[in-house]
Amino acid sequence: MSKKYSIVVLRGDGISKEVIPEAVKALNAAQDAVKGLDLKFTEFECGFEYYQKTGEPWPADAYPACKESDAILYGAVGMPGVAGLEHIVYVHRLLRQKLDLYANVRPIKLRANIPCPLAGKKAGDIDMVVVREGTEDLYTPIRGVLERAEKNEVAIDVKIVTRKGSERIIKYAFDLCRARDRGAPVDGKKRVTCVDKSTVLKSCALFREVFDEVAEGYPEIEKDYALVDAWAQWAIRQPEYYDVVVTTNMFGDIISDLVSPFQGGLGVAPSAEVGDRYGMFRPIHGSAPKYYGKNVANPIATILSAKMLLDWLAQRHEDRSAKEAADRIDNAVDLILKEGKVLPRDLGGASKTDEVGDEIAKKIRGA
Repeated sequence: MSKKYSIVVLRGDGISKEVIPEAVKALNAAQDAVKGLDLKFTEFECGFEYYQKTGEPWPADAYPACKESDAILYGAVGMPGVAGLEHIVYVHRLLRQKLDLYANVRPIKLRANIPCPLAGKKAGDIDMVVVREGTEDLYTPIRGVLERAEKNEVAIDVKIVTRKGSERIIKYAFDLCRARDRGAPVDGKKRVTCVDKSTVLKSCALFREVFDEVAEGYPEIEKDYALVDAWAQWAIRQPEYYDVVVTTNMFGDIISDLVSPFQGGLGVAPSAEVGDRYGMFRPIHGSAPKYYGKNVANPIATILSAKMLLDWLAQRHEDRSAKEAADRIDNAVDLILKEGKVLPRDLGGASKTDEVGDEIAKKIRGA
């Protein structure tokens, strides 16, 4: 008997309104092609345009729907230089904190016919995942500013790293490494690299201490270490060495953007933010308002985020149909890239956003 999945869709602002429908199109195509997959979509407006109309970042019933959902497909919100931005980005912060989405997962995979800025790298040479803790560190809202004589004199942000937060994100990274089909491209070894600044920061020393403790439960996986500044240059020199990388919130934010060009840029960079119960899936790019309305945005990152959504449902519910659907989306993306006939502008093509989505949906269905 097929399981019904409730998917909340939050389109957001700018190009998200163009790429999110293409991801829904891919999910519907997968649903048509795979017996036993049953997806129900509920869409809500959110972001700047909705805030302009209503004074609220999203409808009152959106958050309850997210709490009842099986997964969330989310775009980007916000427009540069607009008033009320703190209320708009509140949506993302609220979902991350209230739903306890502690694992931010960003795969970096170089696929066929995608130009890589690193000389000599080709499809298969780069296939790593950055796992970033998502609820602690400097992004914890413990901060303040001291004003003196009508000037801001001192600003303080508190870096928080806890044993619980460290343990669960590191365990997630090791479990992910164990489940991946292959190890590091350079040698095939399953490897988890701890990225920190433990030589200077006590918070990072705790993170590394917990890393060693968790690693004892995974003797078949090689444990590896790197200070964050050293890792930044090693990742550029030999990205094929890395399999799964686990780090704290702020360092993860920085290094995942550092390596995103390795796979062809933000247009093909998906992500997941998951916890023990909830999952939210989104491209890592922003709303890019200057491209909105031109139908030129690359939808592949969002479509691959939808693929991650299905992978997560498949693992969480031991659902073979969801896994087959995820694989169909992944294979369809690989096919259009290898053919090179229907490509978005940022990958050297001339196809429109919806044309890329249509071609991927066609290949998902096997037509």
